[in-house]
Amino acid sequence: MIDTHAHIYASEFDQDRDEVVQRALDAGIEHILLPNIDLDSIEPMLATEAAYPQVCRSMMGLHPCYVDANVDQTLDTIHSWFDKHNFIAVGEIGIDLYWDKTYRKEQEHAFITQLNWAKEMDLPVVIHTRDSIEETLALLRSEQNGDLCGVFHCFGGTIEEAKAINDLGFHLGLGGVSTFKNSGMDKVIPELDLSKVILETDCPYLAPVPHRGKRNEPAYTELVLKRIADLTELSSKKVAQITTNNAKSLFSL
Repeated sequence: MIDTHAHIYASEFDQDRDEVVQRALDAGIEHILLPNIDLDSIEPMLATEAAYPQVCRSMMGLHPCYVDANVDQTLDTIHSWFDKHNFIAVGEIGIDLYWDKTYRKEQEHAFITQLNWAKEMDLPVVIHTRDSIEETLALLRSEQNGDLCGVFHCFGGTIEEAKAINDLGFHLGLGGVSTFKNSGMDKVIPELDLSKVILETDCPYLAPVPHRGKRNEPAYTELVLKRIADLTELSSKKVAQITTNNAKSLFSL
């Protein structure tokens, strides 16, 4: 398995990161992919990648929740990192209208700017959407020239939204939300095109059942895998094989 979205560089893991990585390896995790969020996360993210070079791979991007009035200055710094380090994706980028809509225009500007980087560098994008799937899809449709690919991470939407995302050439990242009883994902997952699905945790957030509400970690990818296997009536081995191949192909691993 590959955990395609994990913040194991976060301070929540400072006391036991070695053990967390070891549990992931013991559970059958081959790679843990690290999305950047802001300027402060770069150093711990790269240090984590350096500590586990066979396992961890980093991305570079500006998360919408960290967009503010200084967006252009921040984007310049983020962009400069692509000349200094080999990143597997532009991420985590997107639109978040859940917490605060103050910088909505700046969020859209940052999103489009980073989509253009991805086109120029031929990299996939990792997209964060919260209360913003339609807005994000509209922007993507205007920017998709056939060169954009990537994933809508932490997908918890409808079958129609999943199809719209796939039609644009994008994957769906399934994580802990897939195991929540009230998420409606039990109806959605059996209808998904598994050739466009990858696994993730978004740890330390959104731990799957039965750990819901506690700290999430990459080893719990297995619980997401089992949920998808149960709902699609496929073997865990088959779902692991499909989703791992999808992730390797998408991120050129």
